[in-house]
Amino acid sequence: TGVPWTSHRYHTLTEIGVGAYGVVFKAQDRHSEEENKFVAMKCIRVENTEQGMPLSTVREIALLRQLESCEHPNVVRLLDICAGNHSKRETQLMLVFEYVDQDLDMFLKNTPITGLEPARIKDIMRQMLMGLDFLHSMRVVHRDMKPQNILVTKSGQVKIADFGLARIYSVDMALTEVVVTLWYRSPEVLLQDSYATPVDLWSIGCIFAELYNKRPLFRGTGDVNQLKKIFDFIGRPSEAEWPPDVAVPMDSFRPSTSSTPTRTRTFLILYNFHQKLLVFDPGKRLTAETALKHNYIQ
Repeated sequence: TGVPWTSHRYHTLTEIGVGAYGVVFKAQDRHSEEENKFVAMKCIRVENTEQGMPLSTVREIALLRQLESCEHPNVVRLLDICAGNHSKRETQLMLVFEYVDQDLDMFLKNTPITGLEPARIKDIMRQMLMGLDFLHSMRVVHRDMKPQNILVTKSGQVKIADFGLARIYSVDMALTEVVVTLWYRSPEVLLQDSYATPVDLWSIGCIFAELYNKRPLFRGTGDVNQLKKIFDFIGRPSEAEWPPDVAVPMDSFRPSTSSTPTRTRTFLILYNFHQKLLVFDPGKRLTAETALKHNYIQ
């Protein structure tokens, strides 16, 4: 795609990723007192209204700025926002974040064949939940929690990235055919029902299993297939639980039974924690706050 933009302050070096809505570059901050200070620059396009940049986008950016002032250790830092080229139709924005050179997906691929130590998994979960609890307390729903959006520093600090961007993007703005992955999506999102913060806890439940198994839990190929894989695992919900007026009827899925395995007490605490994250009814799912108080984390 080439380097689209540079400034007096940031010197763009290499492209490090392409998402559905933007390209991410590694850049050097020339104004930093720290030698070779690198940043990650996410280049996104925002569709303008007749009045210019939509007010909703301005509000979302103001909220991102407000989050930054809190400097939460488990949330990636937004260092700067720059406007790039703009036309009547769209404005190019550069979101400048702290640079972390690996995400959880890469981190897992580099772990030994024997897998991660249980204590390390618990530490990653605790840090992710602390970051989410902070975002949710600030009324930010992430909506796209997945290993590629969780960064891991060399010292083992976990940082949530790409939060708060979901509402800035509009549906028809996708740059590429990159499909936003279904594998971490909650049933209410797949059914196109209304949703809120519990969607992020479902994703955390999916990631929890992946930390143990080193592979995604539900590898669906489309919305209905993804739901089928979920219900094969958690059991099909009852008629009373099925939301009205959703895209897919309940009888598209076969009834299934899912029973509690009999294992050691440690396993049952793990199982209970996982089961409480992967609950069909979002209102019955653990919140980030209650998950941090669960026996498993404690």
